[in-house]
Amino acid sequence: MNAAFSYHMPAITPVANTEDLPEAVDVAIIGGGIIGVSAAFQLARRGVRVAVLEKGIVGGEQSGRNWGWVRLTGRDTRELPLMLQSHAIWETLHQETGVDVGYRKRGIIYAAKTPEARARYERWAVLGREFGIGVRSLEPQDVAAFVAGMDRTTFGGIFVPEDASAEPQLAAPAIASRAQRDGAFILQRCAVRGLDIEAGRIAGVVTEKGRIRASTVIVAGGAWSSHLLSRHGLRLPQLKVLSSVMRTAPVDAGIEPTMGFSDFTLRKRLDGGYTVASSATSLVDIVPDSFRFFRDFLPAFMMERKSLKLSFGKPFFDELIGYRHRPFDQASIFEKIRVLDPTPDANLLTSVEAAMRTSVPALRDVPIAQRWAGMIDTMPDVIPVISEVEALPGLIVGTGFSGHGFGIGPGAGRLLSDLATGDTPCVDPTPFRFSRFSDGSRPEIQYWL
Repeated sequence: MNAAFSYHMPAITPVANTEDLPEAVDVAIIGGGIIGVSAAFQLARRGVRVAVLEKGIVGGEQSGRNWGWVRLTGRDTRELPLMLQSHAIWETLHQETGVDVGYRKRGIIYAAKTPEARARYERWAVLGREFGIGVRSLEPQDVAAFVAGMDRTTFGGIFVPEDASAEPQLAAPAIASRAQRDGAFILQRCAVRGLDIEAGRIAGVVTEKGRIRASTVIVAGGAWSSHLLSRHGLRLPQLKVLSSVMRTAPVDAGIEPTMGFSDFTLRKRLDGGYTVASSATSLVDIVPDSFRFFRDFLPAFMMERKSLKLSFGKPFFDELIGYRHRPFDQASIFEKIRVLDPTPDANLLTSVEAAMRTSVPALRDVPIAQRWAGMIDTMPDVIPVISEVEALPGLIVGTGFSGHGFGIGPGAGRLLSDLATGDTPCVDPTPFRFSRFSDGSRPEIQYWL
């Protein structure tokens, strides 16, 4: 890689580690991203004995690498009730955790490149208003008013002032630390090799440090979830998409709302810079699971093919050889790859940077301070699985958030905790059921943005 495109893993706020493995808990959570720690936060405050088991560090993968959007705008309508729950939790996180996680209600704008895009946004706006969301329609001059001297043409767009953003490198660690203060065990560098199953139901987990008994296990392993579940004969159609991101140095650009243009996005950061990413293109490595789940993903691929860059090379053979399941007394792939730290797409970030500098005069000369990438765990219908698994009592899955997980994470944690404790679910979990890929239904893809 060219030295100009060196990249660095974002600096994640460290979380104190629980050193001693508990013999037994009520709920064991696999994965220390924002989904897993949000579930632990909800469970611990209910007095449930809970352990989070993270192979690397809390927030070390996509939960600490995403764009930092907390959005209702453009959401799949099946996610909106849960996102409304999540917004309410985000409002209280500063008070609950004692940490300023950067949550700010600056609003989100989507600017339309074409009349067709504008019409699509407006169709979502109608649905959003039915959920009580204050969506504003924008004319071209309204969009331009948010960006001084903007050098591009739009066809207007939509604006949701109540939308927000937060800092990924701060949020998951803050939630985890609060859960820990409420009694949760947070075990980092403690990979789960597989599920402990007795008499056809969950009995706990097998970790690299030993067994932990638990009557309920939540798999919130992000991009690793499908592989872990496949060890036990459970089929979860999930693939990975590379998301390349960068941030600018602090700059007085005068742009407050988070903005999504046709080729790049901007989000004002707590440190005064902007997080910048592509809104148009994602890189997808062809791996063995690409063939295994080909039929599941074909409709989504046909819909999004213009925005996907396919790549075939080393990752295919790495996964073909390295991802084989091993006996529980041998090290697993989860120990060999503690933190998934992919290389960003340099060519894509070059084009994103050029579009940003051309379009936004205030950012024309600002230095790029950092570049990084993460792996998004995506599903064929682009909504998550948040569900009990009928075939294995005691197992609950919370994964496949398809790039939407940071904002919706606190609400997803609440729903997972409801399922784990048998409480009335905060929203109807039916759209997120694990069985939707095997029960003969045809999962719908909603394409808005």
